[in-house]
Amino acid sequence: MKNIAVLGSTGSVGKQTMEVLSENKEHFRVTALAANRQVDVLLEQIEKFAPEVVAVYDKESAEILQSRVKGATRIVCGMEGLCKVAAYQKNDLVVCAIAGSVGLLPVWSAVSEGKDIALANKEAMVAAGEIVNAMAAEKGARIIPVDSEHNAIFQCLYGNKKNDVYNIWLTASGGPFFGRTKEQMQGITKQEALKHPNWAMGQKISIDSATLMNKGLEVIEAVMLFGVRPEQVQVVVHPQSIVHSMVEYKDGSMIAQLGVADMRLPIHVALFYPERQPTSMERLNLFDRNLTFYRPDTEAFPLLALAYEAVKKGGSYPLVLNAANEVAVGVFLQDKIKFLDIADIVAAIFHSTPQAKCATIEEVVFFDEEVKRKTEEYILRHYE
Repeated sequence: MKNIAVLGSTGSVGKQTMEVLSENKEHFRVTALAANRQVDVLLEQIEKFAPEVVAVYDKESAEILQSRVKGATRIVCGMEGLCKVAAYQKNDLVVCAIAGSVGLLPVWSAVSEGKDIALANKEAMVAAGEIVNAMAAEKGARIIPVDSEHNAIFQCLYGNKKNDVYNIWLTASGGPFFGRTKEQMQGITKQEALKHPNWAMGQKISIDSATLMNKGLEVIEAVMLFGVRPEQVQVVVHPQSIVHSMVEYKDGSMIAQLGVADMRLPIHVALFYPERQPTSMERLNLFDRNLTFYRPDTEAFPLLALAYEAVKKGGSYPLVLNAANEVAVGVFLQDKIKFLDIADIVAAIFHSTPQAKCATIEEVVFFDEEVKRKTEEYILRHYE
């Protein structure tokens, strides 16, 4: 029986994780949960799984949950609460499905306690990959990627040596605007940008997929997770989302992981690792299917090229890219800027922010907040 904590249990990936856990109760016990403010969903999860401790980031929501919860479940709140849940002594595996940089400190807390991480939070590796990796190595914590692409790479690396890797091929669906020029994306609405053709995801990641920033962040994450050089990570647009990613070896062999477009599958793999267990999920049918692959258009989607520039420069540049994008996407979701403004804002902040020292998690968090503040001020001056 493996003890599981789920951070972000009320979000898209979190809910799908709870589904997988529910279907495999003989293998897993939910010890802890964490979420932002969805009290009703959390209450249902508490009643179903009886976790020992639950963190609610929003203080008012935590108080409401405390007044409604029955049984022995302990309620904690704020960032301190998230970190307590992440580092909870009984956890064997911590699923980090918190979106955004708010997941940084909880991931750090879990790794610092030597807890294995099933990672669905890109920001932890993008903003603080080097120090997170160093702490994981020191404490013996394993980081198992949950994102479909990185989980696919993780599987393709089974039984092979890192030194034998020639290239990693990250597949991208292309998002809802694949094939359009920048001119054709003038006037894109929020509703259009949120309609991903293949995946059901949260709002922020859906917008990132539409701008290809999601793939850019995944390039940075792949460098950090798998210890390869930026030029070894290739992005290929694969609209069918059947091949989830590939690893090319130095002898010319290429190993790919295929499956249905269902996030529960990589979640299942991460939860059970290093074992494999049967699943009731839909099986991939390859009959009468066509698989196509295209080069990404970095002129129409400049944030992908900017991500490569960030990871090649290294240091704090990936953090700047991510923080500026997080703010710009949030403002776009509030209908205050246009779709194409996102890339312009991120580029402006990226190119005007010098390298900063981020040797500790505290310095990472501080600089992340500084960049976000700078981005908010820039938007106020130029767009509102």
